[in-house]
Amino acid sequence: MLAVTSVSNSQTRTPLINHREKNQKARINQGVRSGELTHHEAHTLRNNERNINAEKRIARANGKVGPRERSMIRHQESRDSRTIYNKKHNAAVN
Repeated sequence: MLAVTSVSNSQTRTPLINHREKNQKARINQGVRSGELTHHEAHTLRNNERNINAEKRIARANGKVGPRERSMIRHQESRDSRTIYNKKHNAAVN
């Protein structure tokens, strides 16, 4: 019974994805504070993060976050990371 529980828990854990999510939230907040991101850009980026979180919740509700789900989430996080960079380095100002 204990082995089944530990296997189940290991399949639903996403520590790297969670760390990346926190890092990206910090990057968005820093961009707003420094003026690199407009409020509209920050709102759009935060919505993207919310959508990824919703997908993670759905995957966890189904019982596991397998390799395919992790790959899809990592791809979305990479895309969002590039979007954060691009929006922080464009010429838009508040």
